Amino acid sequence: MAEFGTLNWSILIVYIVANLLLGWYLSKRISTAEDFYLGNRTTPWWAIGISVVATYVSALSFLGAPSWAYTDGFSVIALHANYPLVIFIVISLFLPFFYNSGVASIYEYQERRFGPRARSLISAIWLVSQTMTSAAILYATSLVLEFITGIDVVHAIIIVTVIALIYTALGGITAVIWTDVAQAAILLIGAVIILVALIDKMAMPIGDTLVALKAEGKLNPLEFSFDLSQATTAWSGIIAMTLYHITVYGTNQMMVQRTLASKTIGDAKKSYLMMGYSAFFIYFLFIFLGVLFYSYYGGVEFENSNTIILQFAADYGLPGLMGLIAAAVMAASMSSLDSAFNSMSTVATIDFYQKYVKPDATPEHMLVVSRWFTLVLAVIVVIPAIMLTGSSGSILQILSSIGSYFVGAQLGMFAVGFFSKQATEKGVLVGTLFGFIIVWYMANYTDVSWPWFCLVGATTNIVITIIASVLIDGKSEDYSPYTIKGQIRRFESEGLEQKQDGWYRVPGKIDKGSYGLLVFFAATLLFLFLFQTLI
Repeated sequence: MAEFGTLNWSILIVYIVANLLLGWYLSKRISTAEDFYLGNRTTPWWAIGISVVATYVSALSFLGAPSWAYTDGFSVIALHANYPLVIFIVISLFLPFFYNSGVASIYEYQERRFGPRARSLISAIWLVSQTMTSAAILYATSLVLEFITGIDVVHAIIIVTVIALIYTALGGITAVIWTDVAQAAILLIGAVIILVALIDKMAMPIGDTLVALKAEGKLNPLEFSFDLSQATTAWSGIIAMTLYHITVYGTNQMMVQRTLASKTIGDAKKSYLMMGYSAFFIYFLFIFLGVLFYSYYGGVEFENSNTIILQFAADYGLPGLMGLIAAAVMAASMSSLDSAFNSMSTVATIDFYQKYVKPDATPEHMLVVSRWFTLVLAVIVVIPAIMLTGSSGSILQILSSIGSYFVGAQLGMFAVGFFSKQATEKGVLVGTLFGFIIVWYMANYTDVSWPWFCLVGATTNIVITIIASVLIDGKSEDYSPYTIKGQIRRFESEGLEQKQDGWYRVPGKIDKGSYGLLVFFAATLLFLFLFQTLI
């Protein structure tokens, strides 16, 4: 712990205190539960966009992406090249539904479309999934603090939880967003410093290094193999992980909730567009670091591969760098943890407490309950985080694998809600159960890799839901008002304005600003192909 040094401790402590002070300052603006969830819808879109980026990138990418690429090479980028396509679909189909409804919990949609049991089911699925995700993020951060400062990893888990809990409980979604803005800047500064230092320390010029890496098969971003047991193929990225990430950005309360804090539907969409255009560059940076580390360290095995970037920072010895890295990882982690605590509290309060315990509660009472749920759920997250301390593989890969068990169910439930005329609540319950059974079977008795679990789980859910709905409730004669077609008909029949400030409010309509995402997606694939062939 003494080796961490006064300068590094000062950087880390200043960062932590600044976050707590910001939470305390913003708490003065919170008087109701809606303020806690949506921040009065006054947050600028660019801040929300940065928050979206920071939340999903997190400490898992800072540590896990280089670790994963160190092992599997540059092919890992294929799983993260789909964001432009993902955001194109999400802002065209998902965001209008949620923003127009005025809800704080996006799972209220399931009740309006199907019924209360469907809403409770998907809310429970998401709470379990997000608990495991948050635990992985918490473990990743605590691993950093243990490596850098010498604090025991279990103690570090508790410390990080308490810090994120305090400013989230005080400032709500507004504190989450504004701390994310600062955290994103610190994270990227730390990564760029590491990249520059690494290139400077390489034994060969960067061009010669890349040629050598290609000769070892470490620099192939697009593997066009049809082997479903291989996770990092181009087909996994373009097909399977596109659906996976649509679920993350379209049906995940943690991601969508911050866009609901936007002033207008256009601001909500623009905040997501930022992720669509920036994610590729961010993941390229972290994965590129991983393959360069492979060259720098000669491919030697690490006891815990997630510490590769930390080991290099320690070896480099730049004064204050370890403090900046510690702050960067704390920033990345807390940008995800604060979002998780706030959104989990929102779902628990609205979808369960308000609905089943005290539906006539005052806004002030709901604010108190929301803060108590924030505390309780933070304590629950600590338990699986401690259980993860025995793992040594890439924490990003572990998280993605865990999430693959749940995303198929979420995507399937929203897909039948949006597009199916026949789907009913009873059919959804049956279809979701079968989807979980099929994913569990694939995971335990086949060689199919985890990226495909979402596709198979969602497809099973959709097919069984429609069949079960018809068998149990009979055929439906018309589309629900909460399907895509039903929403379009409603806007037309009621003469509602389809656009607001040039952006579509109706689901299923494509904004002019969205077409650039498709061009950018094609450009990134072309870039990766040229990168692979020209080096």
